[in-house]
Amino acid sequence: MNSEQQDSVKRLCISQPIIGYKVLTEEDKAAEKVEVDTTPAIEQVHENLTRPDFLMGSTYKIKTPMSEHALYITINDILLNQGTEHEQRHPYEIFINSKNMDHFMWVVALTRVISAVFRKGGDVTFMAEELKAVFDPKGGYFKKGGKFMPSLVAEIGEAIEGHLKMIGLLEEPGLDQHQQQILDEKRAEYEKRSSAGSAGTDSAAAVNDDNGGFPADAIVCNKCSTKAAILMDGCYTCLNCGDSKCG
Repeated sequence: MNSEQQDSVKRLCISQPIIGYKVLTEEDKAAEKVEVDTTPAIEQVHENLTRPDFLMGSTYKIKTPMSEHALYITINDILLNQGTEHEQRHPYEIFINSKNMDHFMWVVALTRVISAVFRKGGDVTFMAEELKAVFDPKGGYFKKGGKFMPSLVAEIGEAIEGHLKMIGLLEEPGLDQHQQQILDEKRAEYEKRSSAGSAGTDSAAAVNDDNGGFPADAIVCNKCSTKAAILMDGCYTCLNCGDSKCG
């Protein structure tokens, strides 16, 4: 063995004693590989999302005293993550139609802007609040149920809000059982007092069907804009949302 071969053997020598060994199997080699996450990514709406050929939609009718013609609002939703625990409807586009051509120009503009916001993705619930805050300089009106609408645009926002609640993007706050019970007791007491104080005449607390079943002499609540606030014990209490200054 020449000197070069001797040096090569020395380099291969193990300086520490062998205390054990293991032969790597194919399973061991596979376990050492980095596992690839095969879980499909959660679908979300974005501006580059391709519109499907079929979309689920809902149509809402708005009839106001401002026009003899009704307004029809159709909101189409895209279904995301179908068949998974993350399945969710998300508004994708909106169409507004009416025989009243006086609104044609701003209606077309509004539908394009709202549809663009829907397709952008993210949290679109703010759109309803923005529209509901639009006031008509000529004055608003009361819709059936006694709720005051400051403008036609605000009622479009109300329809969008109702749709978002229907598909689960907004939660309906509502009243719990205890709060509703207190309001029912207040209403019964108010009607009893009003009936006793107006014996022989038409009761001031008579129910007005056009007012959502609230007392006819109720005033508009500053919080929910519904004609449902009654005066009791020196302050007004809303029979619709429960707002009260009485504490």
